[in-house]
Amino acid sequence: MNWDRIEGNWKQFKGNAMQQWGKLTDDQLDVIAGKRDVLLGRIQELYGISRDEGEKQLADWEKRMQAIGQSNETTVVPAAVPASK
Repeated sequence: MNWDRIEGNWKQFKGNAMQQWGKLTDDQLDVIAGKRDVLLGRIQELYGISRDEGEKQLADWEKRMQAIGQSNETTVVPAAVPASK
């Protein structure tokens, strides 16, 4: 999925991001405003994961968001997020 589409429709995707990464607050998601690099940094910070792991989680999430875009559903079950260390 083109990230510009996610950024442009952030209000629609934000709930799914919150489901995926439950440590993100609504205010944090508002500040992120669909910017991929900011979302990646916040995920790394909150979950104590590496950039590579954050990139993997974001890529998996993007694939699920693409699936949503091709169906009539508006939410998906989030993938398991590894516990922070």
